[in-house]
Amino acid sequence: MKTMFLAAVLVLGLAGCASNPPLNFSVPNVGVTAQKVDADMRSLTVSLARPDEAKGKIPAAAQHEVPQMWESALTEALNRMAVFSDNSNRKVSLSVKVLELDVPAFGASMTTQTTARYEIIDRESGSIIYTQDISASGVVPASYAFAGMIRARESINRSVQNNIAQFLQALETIDVTRPMFPNGRPEAAP
Repeated sequence: MKTMFLAAVLVLGLAGCASNPPLNFSVPNVGVTAQKVDADMRSLTVSLARPDEAKGKIPAAAQHEVPQMWESALTEALNRMAVFSDNSNRKVSLSVKVLELDVPAFGASMTTQTTARYEIIDRESGSIIYTQDISASGVVPASYAFAGMIRARESINRSVQNNIAQFLQALETIDVTRPMFPNGRPEAAP
């Protein structure tokens, strides 16, 4: 009985020493694209949705850290992918609005759901070249770590990484000469 009690105390003590992983939205294994987008990306912004725009929960604690880290990870991935053409005459902006960041409060397996709206806008005409709401989840099994806070944090990381990765895949199919929502003004010369 004493041995089992000491083993349980040791396990709890070691689990208590585990540190909470940092938020890390950096997408692994991003390679250079074979299909470039004929546009020069001039700006990138990431923001959280207003309560009336949100499609799910967004924790108040996410207001400062999440948009900055999402933007940094997306910038890094786009740079590694080399998908935009710096020499293009067409200038675009990329806007990301986080519509949902639903982190589980408790559970053995932790699943975070993210939804973000990605929009590529032609800076000359104002046309929306591309817009899509992308949803992704990040699942962390109970065996990942004893502490639920660690599993929850890792599920956030995985969900945002998966969300960005889906957008990167969609980027390879974009045709900037055929905007999804033309503004009606003449397009800039390619």
